Amino acid sequence: MLIIVEHKNIGGGVMSIVNWPKQEQPREKLLIKGANALSDAELLAIFLRTGVKGLSAVDLARQLLISFG
Repeated sequence: MLIIVEHKNIGGGVMSIVNWPKQEQPREKLLIKGANALSDAELLAIFLRTGVKGLSAVDLARQLLISFG
């Protein structure tokens, strides 16, 4: 089962991945739990390394996967 966690700051904007709890950050989650514990978007986000204005790397990865499969 896939659980999607959205991280928003108090103002409703996107929270930078560095501000997420360590165990939920894709790179750290990969090191602690292994690749099988990550979603496709989290794995792609590791390769992307950074998001764009208004989207974290994970959010951008989700959008790319929706758009391009």
